[in-house]
Amino acid sequence: MKSNILRFLILMMCLPVVFNSISCGTGRMKRTASHKIESYRESLDVLRDSLTAIAASYPGEIGIAIIVNGHETIAVNDRDVYPLMSVFKLHQAIALCHEFEKNDISIDTLIDIDRSTLNPDTWSPMLKEHPEPHFMLSAKDLMRYTLIKSDNNASNLMFDRLVDVARTDNFISTLVPRNGFRISLREDDMGRDHSLSYSNHSSPSSTAILLDKLFNDSIISTYNQRFICNVLGECATGTDRISAPLSDKKGVSVAHKTGSGYRNDNGLLIAHNDAAHIMLPDGRHYTLVVFIKDFAGDEKAASTVISRISAITYNFITSKI
Repeated sequence: MKSNILRFLILMMCLPVVFNSISCGTGRMKRTASHKIESYRESLDVLRDSLTAIAASYPGEIGIAIIVNGHETIAVNDRDVYPLMSVFKLHQAIALCHEFEKNDISIDTLIDIDRSTLNPDTWSPMLKEHPEPHFMLSAKDLMRYTLIKSDNNASNLMFDRLVDVARTDNFISTLVPRNGFRISLREDDMGRDHSLSYSNHSSPSSTAILLDKLFNDSIISTYNQRFICNVLGECATGTDRISAPLSDKKGVSVAHKTGSGYRNDNGLLIAHNDAAHIMLPDGRHYTLVVFIKDFAGDEKAASTVISRISAITYNFITSKI
């Protein structure tokens, strides 16, 4: 009996030491986790400061948005003032797929096309590849032309006959904040009056959110969503922009949509854009959007700016985050 009491007393004396040890260990774990989070945020702040300095060093307004692994966001000059130009063809494709799904129509459905209804004076690889008076293409083919080659006739046709501008704008507003973008015109409208290019506009973060959702959430059917994601990986325009410094990186894949503008009355480049989702070989990913507005330089110089921002972002994410 006395021995049991003695053991009990010894145990009670030891318990505070054990609990203190556990508490200290938990405290160390919390401090370590807190330090990692703080260090991570500091890294993001350093990247934001670097990009802000770059944006300020060029003759034009440059907006940047980055979403890292689907949640951490960095934004520079993030205002809803940047002309989307052909980047809106991404919004258009997503809205068209939604509309077809709502009406139980396959994007493989064929569309009869009368060549005489197309604009011979706009950018249109589709028109060059189909010289016949009448030809048939699926809605999927039309989207491939707009997303890979940025075809203006294919975009105008889809707006005119499949899903109009208003319905496109309305559906996208269910996916991203309404105050972050506006789509109100077709390519033909902007072609006739270049000043109207400012009417289709977005903040960098709005487009980044849309693109990030496309790759990481369920916003349309799996089949259609995979189709758009895969086609963006084949984009043949603007390879000197975001993808330029990443082309020699093993295991890195880039899916993107570009937009390029006219000159305004002051001789400034209205817009030069790229919006991309980048997948790293270790499974990490990030979305990078760079919009350039009213740039006092040529397209090559504007592309160099975007390429530089892409390189710094990649290097920072792969080494610091």
